[in-house]
Amino acid sequence: MSKPEFFATPGYGETQLANMHYHQAVRIGDRVETSGQGGWDDDWNFPEDLEAEIVQAFENVERTLALAGATWRDVVAVDSYHIPDAADFIGEVHNRVMVAQFRERMGDRAPIWTEIGVAALGAPKMRVEIRATAILGPST
Repeated sequence: MSKPEFFATPGYGETQLANMHYHQAVRIGDRVETSGQGGWDDDWNFPEDLEAEIVQAFENVERTLALAGATWRDVVAVDSYHIPDAADFIGEVHNRVMVAQFRERMGDRAPIWTEIGVAALGAPKMRVEIRATAILGPST
């Protein structure tokens, strides 16, 4: 069995490791798991616009995957957590932007995906968090 290798994304990941005692990703053999990535910048600022926040969360997943030697093209599973727009629906913007980002970043690969509405996330003003699992192929 391969030994786990942990990664802290430069900037915000290093801050979280120091302050909250967790890493942003782990690689064990050909499997990479990320912790939930939000739409923050390295100074923990969030965009006002929900669409921009979701796109930034995808960017942060991409940065974190890259540290562990993976890309969105290696992702097989995504869990996303959302502050819903209404009690009975996560919202059109959440769904539209998530799907557009999957298509843009993953090409023909369609992951398994669980989209979960939640009452709160780990930081104030945070509206989306994305966690990914990647399996590295022979060309990676």
